[in-house]
Amino acid sequence: MNLLFVADPLEAFKVYKDTTFSMMREAQRRGHRIAACEPRHLAWRSGAQVQATVREIQLTGVDDDWFVESATSVRALREFDAVLMRKDPPFDSEYFYATHLLEQAEREGARVFNSPRALRDHPEKLAIMEFPQFLSPTLVTRDPDEVRRFHAEHQDVILKPLDGMGGMGIFRVRGDGLNLGAIVETLNGAGATTLMAQRFVPQITQGDKRVLVIGGKVVPFSLARIPQGSEVRGNLAAGGKGVAQPLTPRDREIAETLGPVLAERGLLLVGLDVIGDCLTEINVTSPTCFQEITQQSGFDVPAMFVDALEAACARLTG
Repeated sequence: MNLLFVADPLEAFKVYKDTTFSMMREAQRRGHRIAACEPRHLAWRSGAQVQATVREIQLTGVDDDWFVESATSVRALREFDAVLMRKDPPFDSEYFYATHLLEQAEREGARVFNSPRALRDHPEKLAIMEFPQFLSPTLVTRDPDEVRRFHAEHQDVILKPLDGMGGMGIFRVRGDGLNLGAIVETLNGAGATTLMAQRFVPQITQGDKRVLVIGGKVVPFSLARIPQGSEVRGNLAAGGKGVAQPLTPRDREIAETLGPVLAERGLLLVGLDVIGDCLTEINVTSPTCFQEITQQSGFDVPAMFVDALEAACARLTG
């Protein structure tokens, strides 16, 4: 197959841990051809098809100089067997516009994973609200008074912006309410910005678990991202330590319930975040942790993903 990865600049990849790189490596191992572009390279001219300036590459197997570029060309997205949207968050206006261009490419016959519409329909923090049976008590609001009432009810809470990533902007407020007003002002902008409040889940000390679901099927190991020192955040970007471990029965229950639902909506790859027994996020833009889970557990996550990608493309070509 000819595969196009829409991603961040190739030169910025940290190949020792990058999930998109691990997808490319497995795809090339199977003989698939690899091309890449950034969202800024997408273009749509009136009367024409959505196209992109793409770099055709081959992986070298050398970390410091991990790819060679064989050609650069302008190609319609529908010419590829699959287009993989792997641009990292934030989900800002430019990401939003890119999903519209990718959706137009779908109408022209391109096969895009994850589905551009599904990316828009599943904001990563807000999407959990569809599944209340798996949540710690959660509030989404722009009203500072609602946040204060939620804190008064639950005492120990987490506050975070809906558009945060990598643990940015996450605050814990304990029963004494210290700095609650200032934190709400920071996140809420005097009622201008919606935020999320959740009752604190003390099992965060055991890790913020990333559970991967590929093609509706559950990867049998999670990556528990364990906070270090006095930090409340387990995100790897915030200094958390990643430890692969078998899924708990509750992890599997959550993943097996959500997996088929989300796959039916066009989400080939989903990363569920679970703390204790509670679902905290549904990551759809650019889920990670392939390499960490594979290296520590021996379960080949990239192979499972490319299997699912090949099967999805075969179904669509009918």
